[in-house]
Amino acid sequence: MSLRSFLSDVVYSAYGRRLIQQAKGRHPRHIAIMLDGNRRWAREAGFTDVADGHRAGAKKIADFLSWCNEADVEVVTMWLLSTDNLGRAAEELSPLLKIITDVTDELAAPHTPWRLRIVGALDLLPPEVAKALSAAAERTEGRTGMEVNVAVGYGGRQEIADAVRKLLLQHADEGTSIRELAKILDVDHISEHMYTSGQPDPDLIIRTSGEQRLSGFLLWQSAHSEFWFTEAYWPAFRRVDFLRAMRDYAWRHRRFGS
Repeated sequence: MSLRSFLSDVVYSAYGRRLIQQAKGRHPRHIAIMLDGNRRWAREAGFTDVADGHRAGAKKIADFLSWCNEADVEVVTMWLLSTDNLGRAAEELSPLLKIITDVTDELAAPHTPWRLRIVGALDLLPPEVAKALSAAAERTEGRTGMEVNVAVGYGGRQEIADAVRKLLLQHADEGTSIRELAKILDVDHISEHMYTSGQPDPDLIIRTSGEQRLSGFLLWQSAHSEFWFTEAYWPAFRRVDFLRAMRDYAWRHRRFGS
């Protein structure tokens, strides 16, 4: 190791400890993250195949979950593939779906503590992909570790539409008329049918790559979320970036409309 690298490691280590100290006292129960910038990272790194960016991003996921675990986060939601992404060319989409399936299998491996939940419109995915993702999540049932939502084929509007559809079908089966349902319908009825039902809404939503918009991510659940944006592409996202997000979250005063 060169002297320059050694000094850099020392500085970052000291800075990391300072950030941890500054973030003490309050941490998010639920962190949601948009893993953005894989393709741009690949192009700027000189790769001709953007799938190399997706592979580099997939390798970062285990590190990120370990950081969340160390911070006592209870739920993590990771957006890996949107409904809009399903319209990409087959030569890019097919390798990406394979990468997502592989990393989900890795997260469900026997030595990992995570409890997986697949959130998204699985019926929009190729049947073999949907089956593999669901099987991985089933293998983690009964675990007591951090809950990890893997958002694949996910769109916020799609989720709300699916929730309303499930709600209507449930009440139709129970013999409730539309007029009767309209009299009792409230936000809790819809929340009970969202993909993340039973989980706390995200306290903190992180987006990498410099984009500063939600793009349809967790539209329903993000009503009171804090947002943190970083210029770093997802494959280049570091522990120090995570700690900065945690520090900034701890410093914010959440009013919830009051």
